Amino acid sequence: MSSCAAPAGSPCRTGRGKVAAQYHTARFRLVPRLAKALSVQVPPLRRPGAAWAELPRRAAAAATAGHVRIGYARASTARQSLDTQTDSLKASGVTRIFAEKISTRAVTRPELDKAVALAREIRASGAAVTIVVHEHKRLGRGIELAALAEQLRADGIGLEFLTGELQGSHDPSGVVFTVLAALSGMEREYIRDRTLEGHESARGRGKTIGGAAVTDEAMLAAALHLRGQEMSLRDIAGRLVIAAGKKKGQHPSPATVMRMLREHDEKIAAASVVA
Repeated sequence: MSSCAAPAGSPCRTGRGKVAAQYHTARFRLVPRLAKALSVQVPPLRRPGAAWAELPRRAAAAATAGHVRIGYARASTARQSLDTQTDSLKASGVTRIFAEKISTRAVTRPELDKAVALAREIRASGAAVTIVVHEHKRLGRGIELAALAEQLRADGIGLEFLTGELQGSHDPSGVVFTVLAALSGMEREYIRDRTLEGHESARGRGKTIGGAAVTDEAMLAAALHLRGQEMSLRDIAGRLVIAAGKKKGQHPSPATVMRMLREHDEKIAAASVVA
């Protein structure tokens, strides 16, 4: 019972702050946040068996008024600047901003978790709270954004986007927000499809996609000869030298050698099937 978090003078504690076992219940220890509800005036004299008469609550004990806005900013890479986002958040009246440089695909985003935890704590005290973001893409896309919205809805936390397709305040429990979050996920797939189509079109015109090739026919012939001697990929890579390009004079990686040999074997296998 000595671990009770209720303040001195609460119903389950004496005037000097010691635990009064006669008034204490287990739920105050199991759910610490309930201790906040115990901040009520108590009679100056009390004893076991005496009738309990609750005094009028102080005004400070009433639900906290106001609306708290918590900002969150994120960039995908360390090279990207957060200045535009933070300036926008400050201009909108946000005083507490959580910022980090991390990919949207990261399983855990520490600063976002801190922002949500603080929002939950403020909401539990009775105040309205909204998480403010420069653009919805800073929070996530598609399923990730919808999942986060579902968590915020359960906690009664609002969302506000300052710019972008979802600009404005949104109730996470609303159907419109869920639909827009799903549409934002489709945007990533659309961009990916367009990129792949562009690559295929470029290959059809004979253009090379990606970095300069480091392998050639001479390197392939040497690798096949060394593989015939049952050498490992690492040893083969150490014997080969790149003949052209920015990496001229360097050794190819074992992964490059493996890919080169695999592509050669696949071509031989395909040719034998046709024959």
